[in-house]
Amino acid sequence: MSQDPIRVDIVSDVVCPWCIIGYRQLLKASEATGIAIETYWHPFELNPDMETEGENIRDHIMRKYGSSAEQSQEARTRLSDLGEDLDFTFSWSDESRIYNTFSAHQLIHWAAEAGKAQDMKLALFDAYFTHRRDVSNTDILVDVAGEIGLDKDEAHAVLTDGRFAESVREKETFWTSRGVSGVPTMVFDAQQATSGAQGVDVFSQVLRHMAAQPRQVPAS
Repeated sequence: MSQDPIRVDIVSDVVCPWCIIGYRQLLKASEATGIAIETYWHPFELNPDMETEGENIRDHIMRKYGSSAEQSQEARTRLSDLGEDLDFTFSWSDESRIYNTFSAHQLIHWAAEAGKAQDMKLALFDAYFTHRRDVSNTDILVDVAGEIGLDKDEAHAVLTDGRFAESVREKETFWTSRGVSGVPTMVFDAQQATSGAQGVDVFSQVLRHMAAQPRQVPAS
């Protein structure tokens, strides 16, 4: 008898490299264990006060975490190596920038209405990390929506009138009020949570553990 997929709620940001790394590790764990998962994405802003033009990533990391230029470069090299192992390409450059993602989260919220939240999320990861696109720019966000088959005019309207801004803020508050302060945070069947990109082995252990538990998945 086949088992229902394990629900995994993922709180993340589209400019968080560890979020796409963690997701790819989770996918590999699902494949390795044969345990199916069903993912639901939730918004988190790493830099809610970021200026419109964004900030150079190297400068941002040095300022925010007190690291040196060499440490910042080493971190990006490590991420690139991890990404390569997980079939994801990070295309860093000296001009790479980090951006505010509030508009991107609104677009993901809208895409969910068409059952394409995951398509949008993954397309934005790819747009930002692989193709160095500005995921705070309305025109680029609209283009990404079109690339996954959504109506570009409607996407533009959604971002212009901000109809989902309050809903996104409410979701962000929901998760931060429950102690989420870093991403990715993954919640398995509303019973167990992990923080960070834990690795294929750890995620495999979590999936096996959850598969052996009584199911208590929320209805929505």
